[in-house]
Amino acid sequence: MSVRFSHANLRVSDPAASVSFYRSLGLEVTGCLQIAEGYYLLYVSAPGDPGVTIELAVNGTTDPDYSRDPGTGHLALAVGDLDAVVRSLREDGINLESEPFHPADRAEVRVCFAVDPDGHRIELIDGEFPTPQDPLPAGLEL
Repeated sequence: MSVRFSHANLRVSDPAASVSFYRSLGLEVTGCLQIAEGYYLLYVSAPGDPGVTIELAVNGTTDPDYSRDPGTGHLALAVGDLDAVVRSLREDGINLESEPFHPADRAEVRVCFAVDPDGHRIELIDGEFPTPQDPLPAGLEL
């Protein structure tokens, strides 16, 4: 089974301020994934090293079930074969937080979530996960 670190997800309230902060650390915006109107993910990475990637989640919707608490988010692992990993977790008695699904109905991305013994959410991504290249949301000045 192949596994590699994909990204850390952080939920942010002010994307421009967050991007400015991470630029100050030497990171740059390398991608965007549109989830829904007002809900998108920005990717910041070390120049030339996509192995150092932070996914900044921006959710301007009014979804009452979306936690905006500091520290919420997840770690993501790209796994070679999501179905095999899911079978292995189940064989080990580990329940999934979600069944495999395609976020935002994107056929090219298939994921599920598990929770570790301390309650940390772990996103498992089927196959490789190249940084998405959707256009930035209208009006976002970076």
